[in-house]
This record gives sequence, C-alpha cells and structure tokens, in this order.
Amino acid sequence: MVDLPYIPGERGHQAQPAIGYAMVLVAATLFGLNGTVSKVVLASGISSLELTQVRSLGACLGFAVAIAIWRPGALRVTRHELPLLVAFGVGGVALVQWLYFLSIHRLPVGIALLIQYLAPLIVALFAHYVMHQPVRRRIWVALACSLAGLALIVEVWAGGALNGVGVVAAIGGAFAYAAYVLLAEREVRRRDPGSLLCYGFFFAALFWTIVHPPWNYPAGRLDDSVSLLGRLDWAHLPVWLLILFVVVVGTIVTFFLIVGALRHITATRLGIVAMLEPVAATVVAYAWLGETFGGFQLAGAAIVLAGILLAQTAR
Repeated sequence: MVDLPYIPGERGHQAQPAIGYAMVLVAATLFGLNGTVSKVVLASGISSLELTQVRSLGACLGFAVAIAIWRPGALRVTRHELPLLVAFGVGGVALVQWLYFLSIHRLPVGIALLIQYLAPLIVALFAHYVMHQPVRRRIWVALACSLAGLALIVEVWAGGALNGVGVVAAIGGAFAYAAYVLLAEREVRRRDPGSLLCYGFFFAALFWTIVHPPWNYPAGRLDDSVSLLGRLDWAHLPVWLLILFVVVVGTIVTFFLIVGALRHITATRLGIVAMLEPVAATVVAYAWLGETFGGFQLAGAAIVLAGILLAQTAR
C-alpha cells in the first residue's frame, strides 16, 4: 500500500489463506477509499504537508496506545537502533505520505498510485545492482512494461497531458516507498512490524513538527463543513471528521488488517494481492469524483500493473 505500505519481510503461517486474502482485499479497498477522502480534505484548504502532519501524529498515538496495551515490551529501543528508525521515519514514512498526498491533489488518484507502485521495480533493481542479490530475469521485462506503460499514462508524445508537479511527486513517492521497503526489510528482522511502524510515525510526526510548527496549523478550518465533491457534492461533512477517517480507518484499521494477513499469507503474495489498491482507488474515484482514464491511460495502466506483478515476483 503506497500511502501506508505493508511491512515486508515477516513470514506468514499460511494457516488460513482465505482469511489472509480477505483481509488484504478489505485493506486494499479501504486504502482506495482513503485516497478519495484524502482528496476531499486537500480540496478543503488543508495542505498536503498539514494532512501528512496530522496523520503522522494521529497514527503514532493510535499505534502507541494499542501496543502499550497488548505488547508494551515491543516499544523498547536501543541506541544502536535509533539512526535507522529515524531514517525510516523521515526518509520512508514521512516522505511517502507527503508525496502521496501531493500527487493525488494534482493527479487522478488511480494514476498517482500506479506511478508510485513502481517502487517494487526500484527495490528489485537496487537489490541487483547495489546489494548484488540474485534477481530473476523477468525484472527486465518488468522494467520495459513499466516504462512503456508510464509513457502511455503520461502521454509523453503530447508533451505530457498530466500535471508536471503531480507526476514528479508520484515518481518521488515511488523512490521514497522503495526506501521505506528497504529500510523496513532490514529493521523488521529485530523488531516486530507494529512497533516499527509506531516509531516510524513518531519520527515522521517529529520531523513535520520541526518543519511546520503546530502553532502554524490551520486549526480553525477543522470545524468547517465542506462538500464531498463530485457526485456527492450535495453532502457536507466537517473537516475534522474526514481527517479522523484518514487516521483511523485509512491508517490504523488498514494497518492491523495487513499485519493480521501476514499471519496467513507471505509478504510476496500480500504484495501481489495489494496491487488491487490502485484498481479500487480508480473505481472509488470514478464513482465518487467522476475521475476517468483516457484510452491510452487505461492501456498504460494495464501494462504498468503487469510490470508491477513481474517485479513483485522477481526477488
């Protein structure tokens, strides 16, 4: 999941695969819905940075309370872990979220997610060239598919039919997501995924607090009642309630579904099934906001999904 990716590396028991797949499907659908809800929040005047900031803080508090109740010992940390946890929180969690929100604010949600889902390809190439790990030959087919599909989505022959800032943010998000995965793969060997993400959100929240002090946050807008846009423009909800959905349903609930799924299926299979997220996001954005793909973009999306599938199974 791009806006809150699963923690890779933890092996599932595959005790009840049907339950695991069902949990991933629900999580992918909720993540897809979360993209459109986030877009409504951004349209209300809350910036990408401000939404990232409040989501990081809210998720950190939610995870910390849950872990303190059920697994308090998991929150212990050593001095040797701190540098990697800070890098994971800032270079991974903080930037993935910010670039995701920045891209969906300027691009159709489905297209932004498809571009950011190129991260598995980046991870596989990094593993091959930098870490000298064996990678299956299908990675080159995945690379060709992804680049060709991306060219169709952006419509490069027309000088780029999409917002340039949005495309750059989505590509940057793919690299940030790749950094997230690589850092998580290393750290999850000595720390459970729940506490790892808790610390990730903590350092992300701390980073954004330094960049954007709390007293600059537009708290007065939280009580504003805003239109839900698109086909639901007749309905209005307060901004604080939409943000609460992003934090609780779009972050905490979905994360626990993903972690629960890893008890039944492997991370690789989870990643493949989770590719339904951009599909779900596109369906929700179409039904709610009326966002559509052009013919070339639909073809490009299908090719990119094929490339992502190959990249997911190349390591």
